[in-house]
Amino acid sequence: MKTLIVDSATNLLYVSLVVDNDLIYESYIASKHDHASAILVEIKKALIKAQIEIADLNKVIVGVGPGSYTGVRMGVTVGKMITTLKPHIKLYSISTLLLMSSACEGKTVAMIDARRGNCFGCLYDWKKAEYVVSEALVAKEILLANDYDSLVTEDAFKVDAFKVIELARLVAEPRTLVPNYLRATEAERNLNV
Repeated sequence: MKTLIVDSATNLLYVSLVVDNDLIYESYIASKHDHASAILVEIKKALIKAQIEIADLNKVIVGVGPGSYTGVRMGVTVGKMITTLKPHIKLYSISTLLLMSSACEGKTVAMIDARRGNCFGCLYDWKKAEYVVSEALVAKEILLANDYDSLVTEDAFKVDAFKVIELARLVAEPRTLVPNYLRATEAERNLNV
């Protein structure tokens, strides 16, 4: 089983490739608003390291957000493009917040800055495999007022690719996958004023 994992919703572009039970390639590229220049390069590096072609993949897992509006769309679009052009490859999705906190144990706060003191965040209990606080647009201070063991942010997280593979959900029809934005874009909000 060859699984490509891509998430571009945070300040860290995450790309990994798992072949059977081996993590063949993993990269975290720090960049604000510039994942477009690196996403395909990182995927190509992963494929070269594994000595395989795109067509050899079995699964593509994409982080669907929440996060940067453009960033979320990049990863989702790449996953949709690969699985639409190569229909034998299955598309899976995972919350970016769960992906970010996947290497943690216990109660973990995952948060992505949403400006003005807010964040896209959640509190997930990895021991019980359940949300304590569901994913939402929330004030940072409210989320951080909870009891937790670990905190991960968009600038500092470690991914457990094998946990991501377990948690990812099959997308039956790739063309219908919609990112999880949790709020309208600023342009959409201004339109409604």
